[in-house]
Amino acid sequence: MRAAVISDIHANLHALTAVLADVERERPDAVWCLGDLVGYGPRPNECCRTVRARADLSLVGNHDLVVLGSVDVAEFNPEAGRAAAWTQEVLDDDSRRFLAGLQPHAVADGVELYHGSPRNAVWEYVLDAEAIQAAFSSSEAPVVLIGHSHIPIVARLADGDLNAAHAPEGTEGELEGGRMLLNPGSVGQPRDGDPRAAWLLLDLDEGRASFRRVEYEVERTQEEIREAGLPEALAERLAFGI
Repeated sequence: MRAAVISDIHANLHALTAVLADVERERPDAVWCLGDLVGYGPRPNECCRTVRARADLSLVGNHDLVVLGSVDVAEFNPEAGRAAAWTQEVLDDDSRRFLAGLQPHAVADGVELYHGSPRNAVWEYVLDAEAIQAAFSSSEAPVVLIGHSHIPIVARLADGDLNAAHAPEGTEGELEGGRMLLNPGSVGQPRDGDPRAAWLLLDLDEGRASFRRVEYEVERTQEEIREAGLPEALAERLAFGI
């Protein structure tokens, strides 16, 4: 079983298109999406349609939920709140129905998938050793996939010892010899200093996780953000991966 894992698309269609083209070259058995299809970016409906057509499994994230009205926009910072309000206005009925049918947690092929974490499937950012340890303690699966933080992470728990690190392009995680927690990073708004779109190839047969990065037309997404009247900072940050 080989699965392409994507997360945190944030209505960035050009990043999503580039990632899915890279995914297609690997010919995985499935595509899994860990949520936050919308928010921040300028092409929410196109991204929802694309994920609905291409992903075999998709989760809902906090930005999806705020657009649906299930989360109070006051939970967001001003820039994210403005983007959420704009997305609420432009989201079409098909996209709304698709997002409304998703959950923040799923299990597939023995792998547990969360938008946030096993401890809090919607909101928790898993970024430090304490949160990673808590995630392992809140799950029994040999492999746990999380999104939400926009930072690719590889973590292993073996015989009580925890090893965790940022996972830049080319990182290979071996699934044997312990339990694994993996974050593929963000398709549409990376935050690890690398502006390229991120995704993860999970090979359960070979016991390997491969972290990938893909160039995309950042300038086109920036232009579309500005044309939509979304906050300028949301365009600027894409060039720096922050």
